[in-house]
Amino acid sequence: MVRLETSEAEKALLLETMKQYNSAANFTAEKAFELKIANKYELQKLFYKEIRSRFSLSAQFAIRVISKVVEAYKRDKSVKPAFRELGAIQYDQRNMSWKGLDKVSLTTLQGRLKLRTRIGEYQKSRADRIRGQADLIYRNGVFYLIAVVDVPNKKKRCEYEPVGMLGVDLGIENIATDSDGEVFSGEKVEYVRKRYNGLRAGLQKARATSRHRAAQRKLKRMSGKERRFKRNVNHVISKVIVSKAKGTTRAIVLEDLKGIRSRVTVRHEQRDRHSKWAFGQLRQFLEYKAKREGVPLLLIDPRNTSRECPECHVIDKRNRPTRNDFECICCGYKEAADYVAARNIAARAPVNEPIVAPTLTGSYKPTTLVIGS
Repeated sequence: MVRLETSEAEKALLLETMKQYNSAANFTAEKAFELKIANKYELQKLFYKEIRSRFSLSAQFAIRVISKVVEAYKRDKSVKPAFRELGAIQYDQRNMSWKGLDKVSLTTLQGRLKLRTRIGEYQKSRADRIRGQADLIYRNGVFYLIAVVDVPNKKKRCEYEPVGMLGVDLGIENIATDSDGEVFSGEKVEYVRKRYNGLRAGLQKARATSRHRAAQRKLKRMSGKERRFKRNVNHVISKVIVSKAKGTTRAIVLEDLKGIRSRVTVRHEQRDRHSKWAFGQLRQFLEYKAKREGVPLLLIDPRNTSRECPECHVIDKRNRPTRNDFECICCGYKEAADYVAARNIAARAPVNEPIVAPTLTGSYKPTTLVIGS
């Protein structure tokens, strides 16, 4: 993601180009839906010249507009695609070129525009992997190029045969708990969620008063901050878990939580917290980091992982007297419920032959990592 430095005149020209580009996309989408055509070459034969003349677009812009429409229309042919006035513009090697790392040349309605870029060390280290494609987006008054890079996939297979399993239980109260007893607390995430909810509520009330413009500006500045904070937390947690599994030559085992939002019901006061539970993102981060590091990752059926006793294997909902506590009604085994679930997840991993996991000795004492404190 590369930020572009623009003057007021350059910004106005890019905005006008973006508006025309998306107007052309809406026009093409209407024609494609009306004629039921989802073939790029058919649409190009019929409307290429009209798109160019009506919207004053370059040849390559007209081609990219048609591609954008076809891609959207093919997803669901029962719905006519609609594009925002300031939606993304797709660029490729024919209408965009990099001038080193500090400049980029973009096609607009009035020819080429050379713009300075603001690029960080992360982007610089991947500059040699940039492909010819990029999306120009406009966010909070600033233009960015979302550049496509090739990521070398040298480690397609696991680097080692696992000698044990690291079970990981994902949750809301505790974001993750592993079978070693390490707990990644969600306390800070919950604090941030409540804080931003309170700030948004106060600012939305202020929009109905004389402070409307100030409230609007503040809401705009706040936009995305909570999401970015949670994303950073998930990056930190996934990195720790993958590093631990690799350092101990174990495989990571997770529950397959696909569709859990539709299966689980929560109280009205818990709906916002449940809807903002970013377990899917955390699992995605775990998967790609594990693949990159050559760490095996397995998914298991989540049924009764928090109700089964890891010692005598009795399954009963009465084993969970509270959300945080586990006490077996048969053998009396007591532990933290999330830790019990993580142990069961590790034990259920599908293996071709028995694998002896490291034995935990002594009383369980959780190591709690509070993110962001």
